Amino acid sequence: MAKKPVLTFKGTVKLHGTNAGVSYNYTDGIWAQSRDNIITPLKDNAGFAFFVETHQNVFINLMNRLVMNNNLDLNKDTLTIFGEWAGKGIQKSVAISNIDKSFFIFGAKVSNPDNEQKSYWIETFGLRSPTDRIYNIEDYKTFSIDIDFNMPQLVQNDLINMTIEVENECPVGAEFGFKGTGEGIVFTCNYNDIIYRFKSKGEKHSISKVKTLNPVDTEKLNSIAEFIEYAVTENRFNQAIKAIFGDSEPNVKGIADVMRWMVGDIIKEESDTLENNRLEPKEIGKHVSNKVRPMFFALLDKNTMLS
Repeated sequence: MAKKPVLTFKGTVKLHGTNAGVSYNYTDGIWAQSRDNIITPLKDNAGFAFFVETHQNVFINLMNRLVMNNNLDLNKDTLTIFGEWAGKGIQKSVAISNIDKSFFIFGAKVSNPDNEQKSYWIETFGLRSPTDRIYNIEDYKTFSIDIDFNMPQLVQNDLINMTIEVENECPVGAEFGFKGTGEGIVFTCNYNDIIYRFKSKGEKHSISKVKTLNPVDTEKLNSIAEFIEYAVTENRFNQAIKAIFGDSEPNVKGIADVMRWMVGDIIKEESDTLENNRLEPKEIGKHVSNKVRPMFFALLDKNTMLS
């Protein structure tokens, strides 16, 4: 039976500025970009292209460090350092609005213009030049959280608390001597060589409606998780398959029927256990389905391999 993984996500402070990047290869040289466009000092985004233009040697030196550390060939690939361009005049109502405009590195990507599938992220820890107002977001407070994707709701309260902490006082702004609001946190995990990211944001400074997470009852969620582990067994699953498909080959069209059978059988046969755990049928249905789904597809895969 396939289970979803437990992944460790690293959180860095999300800065309220504007997304920016610096790209470099040996054919085209160096250029600046916003989130969506290549920019120049004459067609700029909050002065970032001019900053790159006047700090070309600094950025090339940083690029060359990444080239040597990662054995890159910029005759065929392009290297881009990504970051947040933040400070005075870029955004309002956050602590970092008080600092001089600065570039905060949060990642670097190697890309091949002829084959986008060959693009990949590389480590930027320690990449900085503070005297030139180029910083690294990992030099400031970071967060860590383990997310069990079999029951991700269990970390919701922790995410709320971390986000409120940053919203109440931005750790980056505080390092520069300015207390005030922070925007949120960006969480990142590398799993099977794929980068997964999500962000949490507070409400205080947002000009748009942000989704608010309400606190959850972690004790009840743990109780549900224990009950699901107890009740959703291979034997019960096999009974469901037999009841729905009989002697026929299982097929994906019957997955909903299998889920309904499992939920119904558990409610009927395990009512005493539900009551003892102070759980109601409506609280377990989706969790039963979430566990049955990978079991069902694992069965289909096994049958395909055997056929």
